[in-house]
This record gives sequence, structure tokens and C-alpha cells, in this order.
Amino acid sequence: MEKELLCGIGVKYFAVPSGKLRRYPSFRNFVDLFSIAIGFFVSLTILRSEKPIALFSKGGFVSVPPVAAAVILKIPALTHESDVSPGLATRLNIRFGARALVAHSQTLDYFSASVRKSAVVLGNPVRDVLLNGKPEEGRRLAGLPKDDRRSLILVLGGSLGAREINRLVEDSLDRLLPIAAIVHQTGSDKPPCQDSRGYMSQPFFCEELPCLLAAADLAIARCGAGSLWELAATQTPAVFIPLREASRGDQVLNAALAEEAGMSVTLEIDSDSDRLGELVMKLLSNPARLARMSDAADAFSSREAANKIVEMLVEYQ
Repeated sequence: MEKELLCGIGVKYFAVPSGKLRRYPSFRNFVDLFSIAIGFFVSLTILRSEKPIALFSKGGFVSVPPVAAAVILKIPALTHESDVSPGLATRLNIRFGARALVAHSQTLDYFSASVRKSAVVLGNPVRDVLLNGKPEEGRRLAGLPKDDRRSLILVLGGSLGAREINRLVEDSLDRLLPIAAIVHQTGSDKPPCQDSRGYMSQPFFCEELPCLLAAADLAIARCGAGSLWELAATQTPAVFIPLREASRGDQVLNAALAEEAGMSVTLEIDSDSDRLGELVMKLLSNPARLARMSDAADAFSSREAANKIVEMLVEYQ
């Protein structure tokens, strides 16, 4: 996906081998050490050839070899952490010497005093295009005629979807469709449901997303950093269903912070479709509460984060 997006706008793309360091015993950890070593030498070659003024990392295991190579070559390196708790890659990047940029002030508590001294809190970058959506176009894309005044619910399980969210939403359709239209990003691994009046599903939303976000009265979503900050930037109240298993708990922390700020409600663990339907109906029947959640999302957002990062990078010229 990244390669297609970058090449489509004329940005060079370099593939770097890497491996994942798992937090549990696995033979693949041993194998991946060789991939990480290869990635380091490939990164050295690329950086020597391209001679960048700085290296910016968004974390993730792929970022570790390039950051290490940049530090060896004395290229300034910055690593940005989107979640409340820093991931292993971010911790390693900082240990190598990258400067820490964080989305949340609470993240500073995970760092040493020396790291906190140079760290910068600036929120999370959000694409400008998401802020330009037209609500009326979003409702049209959702298949709603002008005389249909039902609320609009946008369901986002991440770019690959989420089985738990898909199941809960589909089991809630009979209860929710009389009061709300639903636009559902199901993910590429799931066959789409049959569309009906007030329900539309697609594996992935791209160009349509800004208008759908502008039109949505409520979102149901995972609570990865991307979803959290995009919903905050578009002032969209949310019901978050954070990924709990197969993760380090970052989405649970993100959801707790968002709920504390007042922009969202977190669905309890092991909730069923009845609980989801009850919660959604309660929120949609209370426009004043939705308005307060929208205001809280606006206060939570950081629309200037990308510009601030660019300003920091160009200082190295």
C-alpha cells in the first residue's frame, strides 16, 4: 500500500528488509535477526547514496535498521510515537540516539529524564484532505436520499477490517437500521454483506472517507492511533472497541485517554451485539451529548502536527 501511494505522487520508494522482535519465545526471532542485519546494511547503502538532511521515523519494526544506520552516518534522526505507550521499535530508536516526538504528553512518563529533556509533544499528523469533506456528499455516498433523516454511523475496523467489529455490527443491523444508516468498512478479507436501504459496505474507503467522516454522526472503530486522531480531527464522536489480544495494550490505553477527554465511549470487553446496539441507540437519542463529544474531539485534535514536524525537519537544511 505504501509503495503505491508514494509512487503515485512521485516520491522515491526504497524497500528495506527487516524482522520483528517478538516479546515471546519464537524461532522466528532468531531468523529475523539476520533480516534486521541485512536491513541495516541496505539502509547504510541507501542513506549514503541519497544523503538526506534528516531521517524521520514513524516507528514500527521496519524503522529500526534505517534509524540505526542514520545514527552511524551522523544523520539527524527523529522518531514519532503515536500511541500512549511507546512500542519496542520506538524505544530502540531512542536508545540508538533518535530524538523522541510524541503524540501524548503522558508518553513522556515512559522515558528517562534525559530523553524527556529533548522530546517534543505535538500530537499526531492527520491528512489535510480528511478535513475537507462535505456532509451532504457523504450522505449521498451512503445512499441516503434527501428525505431520509436517519443518523449516519460510520464503521471503521482499520484498513484490513476487524472480525470482532464486523460481527457485532452485522448482528446489530436489525436493531439499528430503523434509526440509523450504516456505512461499513469491512476489510479486504471479508466478503461484503448485501447492501440494502441504509446499509452500505466496502472493503476499504479511500477517496470517499473525508465526506463520510464529515457526514457521520457517530463512528464505531478500533482505537489505533490513526483512527483516534482522524476522528478527533474531524470532530466525530466515537464508540471505540480497542484491540485487546495480540497487542501490547496500546489501543486500550488510547481508548481510555479518549474517553477521559470526553470524545468517545469504550465498549466493554466481551460485549455482545445487544450491548453495542443499546449503547449506540442511547448516544444517537441524545444530540446534546453527541455535540459535547464532538467539541471534546475538537479540543483533543492536533491539526498542526504535520506542519510542526516539517518545521523541525527543515531546520536541518
